[in-house]
Amino acid sequence: MGIFGSHGLELIIVLVVALLVFGPKKLPEMGSAIGKSIKEFKNGVNEITKPKEENEVQTQQSATESARLELEAIERELAAKKATLAAQEAAQPEVKTAPNVD
Repeated sequence: MGIFGSHGLELIIVLVVALLVFGPKKLPEMGSAIGKSIKEFKNGVNEITKPKEENEVQTQQSATESARLELEAIERELAAKKATLAAQEAAQPEVKTAPNVD
């Protein structure tokens, strides 16, 4: 068995017919186009299987972003409550008590 199994003779016949039909000038161009097509197909298959890993990374990134946004919202709420408390304390007059004279 060769590289192409037991179908080596059939492959040679197909190549000879292709040479006769398309000619010696077109055949290298067609070979190049077929090679590019196969490469693009492999890239497409890799992209289909690869998104699983990328989705995990994107999920982690979105979870981190979500936690960051939630933390920022809590910090804003805390700052607003501190400002409200400070304003209330400033609005209340200070009550002075008379010193105890005994």
